[in-house]
Amino acid sequence: MRTPTSRRLLLDLYAAALQAVDGRAAVRERLAHYSVTGPVYAVAIGKAASAMMQGAVDALGDALAGALVITRHGYADAGAAARHVRVLEADHPIPGAASVAAGQALLDFIAALPPQAPLLFLISGGTSALVEVLPPGVDIAQLQAANDWLLASGWDITRVNRVRRALSCIKGGRLARYLAGHAVLQLLISDVPGDAPAAIGSGLLVPPADDMPADPDRRAVPPWLQRLLAAAPPPAPTAFAAVQSEILCSNRTAREAAAATGRARGLPVFQTDEVLCGDAAATGRALAGQLLSGAPGLYVWGGETTVRLPPQPGRGGRCQTLALAAAQVLAGSDILLLAAGTDGSDGPGEEAGALVDGDSIARGELECFDAGECLARADSGTFLEASGDLIQTGPTGSNVMDLVLALKPA
Repeated sequence: MRTPTSRRLLLDLYAAALQAVDGRAAVRERLAHYSVTGPVYAVAIGKAASAMMQGAVDALGDALAGALVITRHGYADAGAAARHVRVLEADHPIPGAASVAAGQALLDFIAALPPQAPLLFLISGGTSALVEVLPPGVDIAQLQAANDWLLASGWDITRVNRVRRALSCIKGGRLARYLAGHAVLQLLISDVPGDAPAAIGSGLLVPPADDMPADPDRRAVPPWLQRLLAAAPPPAPTAFAAVQSEILCSNRTAREAAAATGRARGLPVFQTDEVLCGDAAATGRALAGQLLSGAPGLYVWGGETTVRLPPQPGRGGRCQTLALAAAQVLAGSDILLLAAGTDGSDGPGEEAGALVDGDSIARGELECFDAGECLARADSGTFLEASGDLIQTGPTGSNVMDLVLALKPA
């Protein structure tokens, strides 16, 4: 069941999906059609910020007069620091002092721009945690407590970002008020269902379609967090006419690339436009059930599930949780399933996800681990390390939610 050829095939399909959403290539290709006369300035924020800025450097050359990159610790790339590019690393997934410092650096960069200079914003997933300007009366400890609660809540990214943008002086379109006089092209790599620009990175330059005060989700947050939200300023009336936003790639781009590569390898391909969401373990079991009853071939899914964390969670994120729960159902079969983040990270640790098969549970049990207990402790990564099923990629230069690929042999 653990055939190297089958496992290599799924890893190749995953690699093809990542290549299709590479931030450097996507920005370079888009800016090949970007017409400017004179110096251009750029800001890149997110897990793919370094790669996206490299694409801007490739395309613009000497026309790029100055730039700022804000990315996750460990995701900076020396190649992005060419041609007057300043690179900052900030905190993720919980914002911290470095995130607040990055927020101030962003405002300082904008304030120093020459009048009416064209400006590029290159935004990818992770932006919400990486950069922040706090409302008066809210400190870093309170911001971290709010994000701790949100990440453990089991909420999807849309609901989480709705709260984040309400607790900010720059999210929910508020940053746009600092950009008067500048023509702005915002290029986005989407990490949210539906690909709404207002939801990507909590919408620094896009007014929200709705906001917390009118949203029923507000009643679901604890009273202490409601008090913090009351301290945040309302979205300021801002002219957004000078901000042009475009989405470069999304989860659909990755799914279609994996499917196309599978077809080129001669595989029947089954894919759906439905975006994965909800509890990761329940989703993993449901997908495994579909595979057991389905026809042979390649199955392609994408999206972002959730995990409700216990007080002291273990190792592993939503992809590892989904994969381990699926492995319980697939035990004894010849089916393989890969679940991995397109950004190269999945929860605490260095893993992107996992690739399980019909023998994964047996291998982990030989090392004296119990899959059910590990899932209950949000410690799927410990079991999957023992079974030899973890995947590591390092930073990928992109972030378009998660990808799930499965292979059912004929």
